[in-house]
Amino acid sequence: MMISADALLFDMDGTLVDSGAVVEECWAAWAAEYGISPAELAARAGHGIPARQIAAALLPAAVVPEAVARIEQLEIDRAGGLRVLPGTRELLSVLPDGAWAIVTSCTRALAEARLKAVGLVAPTLVTADDVARGKPDPEPFALGARLLGVAAGRCVVFEDAPAGLAAARGAGARTVAVATTHAAARLEADVVVGDLSCVDVRPGAGGGWAVRAG
Repeated sequence: MMISADALLFDMDGTLVDSGAVVEECWAAWAAEYGISPAELAARAGHGIPARQIAAALLPAAVVPEAVARIEQLEIDRAGGLRVLPGTRELLSVLPDGAWAIVTSCTRALAEARLKAVGLVAPTLVTADDVARGKPDPEPFALGARLLGVAAGRCVVFEDAPAGLAAARGAGARTVAVATTHAAARLEADVVVGDLSCVDVRPGAGGGWAVRAG
């Protein structure tokens, strides 16, 4: 499929960075510290959902700020063992700074730690600290588009999680799902690919970018 876009918005974990195993281990340790069973965590947690929303669903309000800080620290401490997913460096290397952004459910401190660990630099970075409502709300992707000076409807979003894809659709963006953390059948997008090595991006004939996926 060919998609014409003025800018590209990328989720981070599971799309650019392979962090799944580390994230699961950190959340399991966190849940044990706060007396939350694996079943309770599984019922409330979801890939792509901000930590503060997960903590708020599981703990009394008075405990949430401390608990969010704790999971953030656990994940920052484990950032060193991460790697980029296939196709990431090749795809980002062809894009000028004003053409793309990373839009993540991580806090800024955690996102910066993970990006530093894998050697990526985001010219524009939207984190959970920058929005009032995280994914699956459209706000993060709408903000990413606004920071790049383009309409959200002229953006293509790359995501691996149902929550992130719902956020992208809500913002009016086109969507490319990468089946790195979820089965393709669970990913509602304009096109689903295995990973970013299946995506080619070139300058569009009339400006913007021509995104070929699949």
